[in-house]
Amino acid sequence: MIVDSNMKMDIQRFDKIARETFAPAHVSIAEQIKEKTGITKGVCLDVGSGGGYLSIALARITDLDIFLLDNSWEMFDIALQNIFASDLGTRMRILYGDVHKIPVNDGLINLAISRGSVFFWEDKAKAFAEVYRVLAPGGRAYIGGGLGTPEIRKQIMAKMKQIDKSWFNWLNRNDNAQEEYREALQRACITNCSVTKSEVGLWIEIWK
Repeated sequence: MIVDSNMKMDIQRFDKIARETFAPAHVSIAEQIKEKTGITKGVCLDVGSGGGYLSIALARITDLDIFLLDNSWEMFDIALQNIFASDLGTRMRILYGDVHKIPVNDGLINLAISRGSVFFWEDKAKAFAEVYRVLAPGGRAYIGGGLGTPEIRKQIMAKMKQIDKSWFNWLNRNDNAQEEYREALQRACITNCSVTKSEVGLWIEIWK
């Protein structure tokens, strides 16, 4: 399994799948974030950034300066290699930390993004509150687990069927957790938000 019963990841295997199987989704999701939020300048925070694939895709189509937040040094080693290879190093920085206590001052972030990491957040209400805290006035957050487009989702699902059949149960469980996320947002006292599920996955949007 990519993720075991204790929500621990096989980092190298996870990164290989993110880099190869999920590659088309990163580009598509970056385009969606740009279109939906309209934010192309300022400071972006990628929560649970992993190897930095979504951040790199977003940096290529915007002028954002991006902080990659993760709590795995092993992931950071991978991300640094990817940033160096992308020639985007002047606009991308790694930031060690946890979403439950983001090491960023209040109101600094114009755009917060996260794809796939929300499923691992132990206290979702606290995590959402932290994301909201670091958002600047007019800032937005785009968080979830979508897979780009119906066509890309179909391609990824077919490949994942060969790689790890147990992934489907995990995906379905998290893709149908709308009420859990709404309750967590409510506990965090965040009213400027939405939770939507479509044929490509679930997304949470927060604005300030």
